[in-house]
Order: sequence, then structure tokens, then C-alpha cells
Amino acid sequence: MNRLIRPAALALAALALTTACSGSGGTGDKTDNGQQAVRADQAAAPAVTFPAPRPAPSPAATLAKIPAKGEVSMEQGPFTDRVKVTSLKLSGDKPSVTGHFAITSDVSDVLALELRAAFYDERGRLVGTGSFQYAEEGEAGEAAHGSPGHAGPRAEGAGIDFTAAPKTPLTGTPASAVLSIPVLVNE
Repeated sequence: MNRLIRPAALALAALALTTACSGSGGTGDKTDNGQQAVRADQAAAPAVTFPAPRPAPSPAATLAKIPAKGEVSMEQGPFTDRVKVTSLKLSGDKPSVTGHFAITSDVSDVLALELRAAFYDERGRLVGTGSFQYAEEGEAGEAAHGSPGHAGPRAEGAGIDFTAAPKTPLTGTPASAVLSIPVLVNE
């Protein structure tokens, strides 16, 4: 019987403490009680957390299916359904991938864009990577920084031409390439 009384007594004591601590004591301002309730709700709400940004995955070291010589394929990713990439071409004299990029899903300004090309030899082995970066602040940001504005074509609307070239020499002669979009940020 003693074992049943002890937990019940603890529960009653906890209830009494909770009631005593949350009461206004009869002298508090009625608007203060509302603010305390809001603060209590805010404290009880779980904090919103977002996962840490992940870097774009590295390109495959070898391709399972060896592409045709000169072929440039588009890797499917989280942004490929919102864009149109056309006129893809692999250049051999100075290894690079050229093409045309346009946003198809909306008309908001593109703030940041990165296109990454992975270059492969005739046996489907990775020989290096190259990239193309595009950044645009929009008229408000340009005016704040004192720059005259973006005079050239924009990625939204008609789109832009791009060249994704390696910054370091490739380890072999590229025969094909795979293009990916690791970064696309628009308003």
C-alpha cells in the first residue's frame, strides 16, 4: 500500500508546484498573463533545424555505359526539371563544354548558378572536371553596390550561353562529358 501512496503523493506535489508557479498571485496585470502564455508556447515549440548543406557529389570515376565520342549528356538532378539546356558541345582544342542555359519554370532573377562538366576519355574514365559560374544580384543589389547593372543576357527568359572549362589541366584527352547543375538559386 505504501508503494501506491508514494507516487500519488509525488504527483500531487508536482501538480501543486506547477499550479503555484503559474498563478499570478492576484496582483499581476491581466495583459502580463497573455504574454506569459505566449512565451510558454514559444518555449514549448520545438526549434526548427535544417540539415547542413551538402557539397555536390563527385563525378563518377568511370562511366558504366561508355558514351559516343563527342557526346555530352545531362545528369539528372534536383534542378533539371526547371531548366532547358540546349546546344551542348564538347570542344577538343581547349577542352570545354559549351551550350545554352535557360530557366523554364519561372521568371525570377537567377542569383547564382553553377554548371559542372565531368570529362571522360574514350574508355569512360574521368580525366578531370570544369565549371561555369554565373552570379547576378538584380537591380536593387547592383544599385546598392554602385555597379551599373547586368548589361548582358540573363539566365532567365531567353537564357545565356555558357562554357564550362577546367581550371587545371586534364589527365587525358576527353572524348565525352557529363554536365550537372550543382547550384541554382533564384529569387
